[in-house]
Amino acid sequence: MVSESVLDEQDRRLVAALQCDGRVSIEHAAAVLGLSQRTVRSRLRALQDTGVVRVVAVRPRDASAGATMLRVRVLRGRIDAVAAALAARDDVPYLDISHSGDEISAAVRSDPSGRDSLVFRRLPATSAVTAVRAEAVMHVFADSGDWRLDVLTESERADLDFVSTSDSARPVDPVDAAIITSLERDARLPAAAVAAEVHHPESTVRRRLATLRATGQFLTQTFVDPHRLGLRIDANITMQVPPGHLDATGRTLAHHPAVHGAFATTGSLNLHCAVWLPDMEHLYRFVTEDLARLGVERLETFLVGQAVKRPGR
Repeated sequence: MVSESVLDEQDRRLVAALQCDGRVSIEHAAAVLGLSQRTVRSRLRALQDTGVVRVVAVRPRDASAGATMLRVRVLRGRIDAVAAALAARDDVPYLDISHSGDEISAAVRSDPSGRDSLVFRRLPATSAVTAVRAEAVMHVFADSGDWRLDVLTESERADLDFVSTSDSARPVDPVDAAIITSLERDARLPAAAVAAEVHHPESTVRRRLATLRATGQFLTQTFVDPHRLGLRIDANITMQVPPGHLDATGRTLAHHPAVHGAFATTGSLNLHCAVWLPDMEHLYRFVTEDLARLGVERLETFLVGQAVKRPGR
């Protein structure tokens, strides 16, 4: 079992470097972080081998894809069964159980132009479910892949950030698709290992990898348990923002170091954000200071008791 102790500063800075570029070289990470290559290599191996950190390849976010944010009230004693059934669905990438143990918060991939059968028929017909609230996502300001642990300087982050150098993406052929699929399990696989998996010459794989990255055909995402980073409070906050302030407020929250998701939604509570914070006092200050400065007057806070399903976990 992996220890639940908080990672030390060097490990947290290494996690932050991987968030900037999941395929960063040992040499470059060491130079920017001011560590020896031996230290970076051994620490990275330990983080990956123990499962504390996972680095995977993901496809770019599809701006046209629909999603619905769900809040589901469930009878006490039945929530585990309902949560397990929802989490087993491929179209549910996120699912949390509230600290109070009687409510589920989930995201569902859905077609905004149609009536989703899960929302309109299946959940309301479930005897354990007492209420369902559903809001369609209108705009994504930031998702979990955009979040960065706030332990690097701006110059360090700029040196480490991987930026696509071309927007002339060509169609992904079967070889490209096989390469990306291989990296979806471990984005740090060297070209030689990928070549062995896809049964193509290493030179071909190395060249295609460079092209796929340069044109943004895949991104890297680093997953780590926030508790290991000292972030023990996980909360989803929905708030009411005047339409004229919605875009500016969403963009501001997307850059807040505690926010790992920000979405504009339909409904009276039209802005959703997910936060990781060290403790309840930090959550209090986030609500009374950060959100108050943005003019938020009405909100609901869903304190996560169990993160049942998250990408990478």
